[in-house]
Amino acid sequence: MLFIIWIVVGGILGWLASMVMKTDAEQGIILNVVVGIVGAFLGGWLLSPLFGTGTINSDDFSVASLLVSFLGAVILLAIVNLLRRGRVR
Repeated sequence: MLFIIWIVVGGILGWLASMVMKTDAEQGIILNVVVGIVGAFLGGWLLSPLFGTGTINSDDFSVASLLVSFLGAVILLAIVNLLRRGRVR
């Protein structure tokens, strides 16, 4: 059951990050889920020590962990945009 929640929350966070980074038209549902989950890993690696919280990947569904996971997804999309286009949108 936790895996399904992880997928759903990852998809929502990936979709919100794609809306912020204006890449929503280029992404589908599966890519939103991937961006949300990989972004949560990235956020856990980069931002968790700064905020002192976990991410959605570490079974922590607090507001702070959702924020860290969301920011990780935004950072991931910024890196992808930088590598694809040579600039961040």
